[in-house]
Amino acid sequence: MLIRIQEMLSKGTRVPIHTTMNVDELLKNNKDVLKAGPLDIRLEASAEEKVVKVEGELAIDLELACSRCLEPTHEHVDIPFFERFQTLKAADGEEEDEDIIKVKEDKVDLTPYVEESLLLHVPFIPLCQENCQGLCPQCGTNLNEHQCGCAREGVDPRFAALKDLFKP
Repeated sequence: MLIRIQEMLSKGTRVPIHTTMNVDELLKNNKDVLKAGPLDIRLEASAEEKVVKVEGELAIDLELACSRCLEPTHEHVDIPFFERFQTLKAADGEEEDEDIIKVKEDKVDLTPYVEESLLLHVPFIPLCQENCQGLCPQCGTNLNEHQCGCAREGVDPRFAALKDLFKP
């Protein structure tokens, strides 16, 4: 996904970027992601006063492991995308703008920026449902399916002295 900054600035054109990207390799180290569909990329690059603006949306379907009960859960993630690029030569003598990415060459590969945006939007703590009860810490039973007979009143031995603190 290359864009040429000088060419876009000189012509003042809008370039649509519609493609898909396989992200299996990118997400392979994320243990919460069981499966990932292709990343659907719908962007548009346009020229604005020495700056090329790229905006649009990324979308992906993910199968994630619930962080409480480990059951698979499906999630569709829509990711807004907005970046602005400028060559170092065009930026000479101008006021520094932190929101504009300065690039050395005329060509910009959007792939690392798209990948970064995806990684930032993958759910950090995926849940199968908002009120997921998780697994029993003693026997491992999925408490969403049925209750186990384990006692849950166990007190951490480090805090055992505090348990009688408020008794009359």
